[in-house]
Amino acid sequence: MSLASVGCATVRGEKYTYNNLPKHLIAGVRENPQTIELSKLASATTDSDVLDHGDVVEVSIAAGLNEKDTIRIPVRINDEGDVELPEIGRVHVAGMKVTAAEATIVQECISRGLYRSPSVTMLMKQQRTNRIMVAGAVKKPSVYELPRGQSDLLSALSKAEGLDPTAGTQVIIRNMGHRSGVRPDAIASGLKNGIDTIGHSVEMTSKMHETSDTIKVDLVSATKNGTGGYQLEDGAVVYVEKRDPEPLHVIGLVTRPGRFEFPIAEELRVTDAIALAGGVSSMAADKIFVIRRKPSVLINKTVDPENPDNVETILIQVSLANAKQKANSNIRLAPGDVVSVEQTPVTVILELFKRTSMNFGGSIPLLGSPIF
Repeated sequence: MSLASVGCATVRGEKYTYNNLPKHLIAGVRENPQTIELSKLASATTDSDVLDHGDVVEVSIAAGLNEKDTIRIPVRINDEGDVELPEIGRVHVAGMKVTAAEATIVQECISRGLYRSPSVTMLMKQQRTNRIMVAGAVKKPSVYELPRGQSDLLSALSKAEGLDPTAGTQVIIRNMGHRSGVRPDAIASGLKNGIDTIGHSVEMTSKMHETSDTIKVDLVSATKNGTGGYQLEDGAVVYVEKRDPEPLHVIGLVTRPGRFEFPIAEELRVTDAIALAGGVSSMAADKIFVIRRKPSVLINKTVDPENPDNVETILIQVSLANAKQKANSNIRLAPGDVVSVEQTPVTVILELFKRTSMNFGGSIPLLGSPIF
């Protein structure tokens, strides 16, 4: 069936008006990601004085007043959170502040009979660097190295030079993939394949769930509510959804029926759709049906615009006259909607009068205005 033949008689589904349309079927407000203040994602500064695995520190142990009695040991904190010190052995320091780690080493020196009253100082030489993959709708997707104290969502997006113009508002963060032997690029591929092109997230494979933790972030809510932060671990993947909305179709009594690109970050209403199609082709046209698929269909089915009967739809009846006068009647449209300007007895009669007038050389005047 051609899309041009769609009408109230051929499309099945529940029927509503703007007055009784359930909330879950109302088209949502389409935020413009380019206007989001990403700076509001900033988290409280991580305490760089707290030690963690992978950090490189320098431990100085002074047994006396003479400088020659001081030994300096550069050491990396291992994956278990320990430092390996000559003669002293392993000392667990991860999760401690530098001062607490210094005191712990002093106690180890004394308890092992190595020094009577040593002076221990520890200097942070280099924090561990986390490798973070930023993928999807960012300007420069790549793998970036971030100090662990600055490994958060804002820093990752900043490294990638911000959002691409095609970006949506949803971001998926997948942590801990490296601990299960899963490469960041493999995780990024899984994330990309798990998100459809109209902004709805779907479930990942069970394997992906077993290997890592997932956080789904709505940038609009996060920046408005101040729920930023989102710390990233080594091997994490940040995937910014790409928004590629389905087109809008305008059919029926319009000047240029057809398919129109749905704006990425703009609001589109019924009268806007009619204007895109060059306006109505009949001065009596007033009855409009907005044909909309149910939200569950958007996730589970791929829809052929030439065969819309293969999915569950709803019909929302709109009066063009009311839409021009009342904002709430001029309903917001969603990607994939079909706007059908319907034939009515009045439009049919008007068309017959026009044809008759043309056949008689315009000798029959059309008196008065059409009755709506």
